[in-house]
Parts: sequence; structure tokens; C-alpha cells
Amino acid sequence: MAERIIKLPDVGEGIAEAELVEWHVKVGDIVREDDLIAAVMTDKATVEIPSPVEGEVTWVGAEIGDTVAIGSALVKLKVSGDGAAEAPAEAEAPVELPKEKPAAAAAPAAPVAAAEPAPKQLPTPKPAAPARPAPVITTPAPRRPVGEKPLASPAVRLKAREAGVDLRQVQGSGPAGRVTHEDIDAFILRGPEAPAKGGLVAKTAITDVKVVGLRRRIAEKMALSKSRIPHITIVEEVDVSALEDLRAALNKKPTAERPKLTLLPFLMRAMVKALGEQPNLNALYDDEAGIVHQHAGIDIGIATQAPSGLMVPVVKHAEARDLWGCAIELSRLAERARDGSATRDELTGSTITITSLGALGGIATTPVINHPEVAIVGVNKMVVRPVWDGTTFVPRKMMNLSSSFDHRVIDGWDAAVFVQRLKELLETPATLFVDM
Repeated sequence: MAERIIKLPDVGEGIAEAELVEWHVKVGDIVREDDLIAAVMTDKATVEIPSPVEGEVTWVGAEIGDTVAIGSALVKLKVSGDGAAEAPAEAEAPVELPKEKPAAAAAPAAPVAAAEPAPKQLPTPKPAAPARPAPVITTPAPRRPVGEKPLASPAVRLKAREAGVDLRQVQGSGPAGRVTHEDIDAFILRGPEAPAKGGLVAKTAITDVKVVGLRRRIAEKMALSKSRIPHITIVEEVDVSALEDLRAALNKKPTAERPKLTLLPFLMRAMVKALGEQPNLNALYDDEAGIVHQHAGIDIGIATQAPSGLMVPVVKHAEARDLWGCAIELSRLAERARDGSATRDELTGSTITITSLGALGGIATTPVINHPEVAIVGVNKMVVRPVWDGTTFVPRKMMNLSSSFDHRVIDGWDAAVFVQRLKELLETPATLFVDM
């Protein structure tokens, strides 16, 4: 047998290290060639590592959440050597089995050839010793009714008094629920229980959950954004009644080229128009170098909730896509993010982000900017509200936009102009189709 070391391979993109997020094997497992042994994460993209050979896992080199350098040892396998193919021809002798596990000798002995030297005499189980009597397990007596005097000897009562224990709270394990010295000791170790009311029981368990993988990346990203970016948030009410009427009309006859539309493609087109007038908001701020990189192309990140956590797939060059082009690409990316098949390129490169909680969006939110971007637009839930039209109250479909900006590079005035332009475009959706 030989030892084979499997190292963390180069996962591309110039990555020097990756975070171990999942083990598919453990020490002692037998893996075949191409079986998955681990998964690592880089920039929110998960990469699965297969085994190049067949063998037995003898060592694993990291724990979940550890950062592993490219090229470092990940797993050690015990693999067949050059002479392994001949081994089965001589493998019939049953005496070979105990070499790795001497404890196997305790099983019923197999016949051994007379010419072989007898192994060390081990205690034989033939005259089976009388079984040790099984410990008597007594079911604790049911808890006494409230107010009933507990049963206990004077010595137990004295012990409880000296320990400051109320015997009425101690469940006795003796005959007829009698409290014993052991019950007092166990109660002191466990601590008092609150009296159960209506079957309710106090829960004291604490579960420690290690923050790893995507959850840790999200935590690091949010901490970086909030620690470095002074946020300014503007909440504006938008009447989307006309937009919803237009959307319903366009959705009457969906096709493969023109699928059903949600509100987001309309918002994306509105952002393209507004950012064309204010390119300083379609930018990334390098706060180390003190440079704002304004992008001509508008790459819109869409915050998407996936089973593993928040991901931000990116609709590249939204300025070159029409309403349905945005919808098709948005649907494709969201599906890939949710099933975990999105690539690193599909999850990076955004210049501005949309975040939406749909029907759970609340009245207003304070979105956190996707560092190093300088703006994010948040969509809140749509509700029907009475709106005064100058004569009477009429029901209108209203929705709030909650938008945050990096106040280091975006003044409040510019932020307000951008939000008002979005409001204007969404309230008169026909203008989304007019070049002006």
C-alpha cells in the first residue's frame, strides 16, 4: 500500500486561497476516482474537489471554515501499491484478518491450519461467565401535585434545608415518589426548574453554529460596507398604478421571447435612464486610492435569497437590454443563484445593486450598499392606499423606494435628484419606451 496526498488544486482566477465549506468524506471512508471529497468557496462561488484516485482516507487537513492555501495538502489516501493486484491470490488464510484489528479474535474462532504457530492465548468466551446483572432502571415517579407534601426522610429534609433546596421542586425517584439523597444531589447539579404551567417547559440548551462559507462572506462584506461607508438613505413613495396596468396588459400573451414581467425589469430600465443622466452614481469607489471609477456600462446586481444565503447575480450591460431582455436574464441568473450553479463571473462585477424583499418588503428599509459601489435601490412591498386627487380619495397602488448612497462621494442633492427621476419614470411608464 502507498500513500497519496491530494492537494487543493488551482481553482483559477488567480485565487491564492479558498475557504473549506464542506467535507464529503471522513477518515476511514473509501473513495473512488472522481468521488467528491470536499467543497471550497472563493468570492461566493463554490468549487467541488473530486478525488483523482481510489483509496482509503487516512487524514484530512482542515476543518470547516478554515482557509486553505492553493497547493497545500487537503487529504491523504491509502492507495494500492504496485503489488496490490497479486494480494487477493493469497488472501484466503483467515489468520490474516486480526493483523489490523486484534479485537476480532473475540468473535467465534475460524479453523486454523495445524502447522501454524498458535497465537497468544486470549481469554475464551466459551464458558460464558454469568452475565452481570443488568442495572435496575427505575422510572421516576410522576411529579407530585402542587401543594402535596413531599416524602423524604428526616436526614434528606435536613440536607435539603442546609442546601437551600425546596423539596417541593425535587422529583423523587424512591418508592411512592420519595426524595432520596441522590435526588437532592442531582437537583443541586441541575438547578431548579420553573414549575410547568399548561405543559410549558423552560429550554436551556444553547446551540453553537460556526459562521462559515457564504454566511461568513456575507458577514464580512456587510461589516466592511457599514464600517467604511457613511450611508445616506432616502425613502420615496411611488404611485405604480399606471405601471401595474401596463404590466398586466403586457403579460396577457407571454411568449418565449417576451415572458411575463415582474416589476424589476421596469425598475432596471428606469435606472438605466436615470444613470445615463447621473453617471457618477454608476460607479465604484476605491477608498484606498481615493479614486471613483465611473462606468459607462451599467451592470446591475440583483440581491437574491438562495438556500445558502444572500447572493448577488449581475445582469451585465443592462443599458443594452430591452424590457424583456432584462427579464429573461434576470430570471436565468436568479435560478442559477438559487440552485448553486452560478459562476464567479455571474456573481461579480456589479456597478449598482437592486434589493427587493417582494411582499415581505415592509414599509421602508435601510439597504446596505454593496461595497465598493456607491448606491443601492431598495424595493418595498406594494399596497393599495387612499390617495387624495384634489377632489376625493381614490385607491392607488403605492410602493416605497428605499435607496442608500455613499455620502463620501454622493451629495444629498444628487441622491434626491436620482430618486425623483426614478419616481417620475415609474409613475409615467410610457416614458421608459421613449428616447429622450
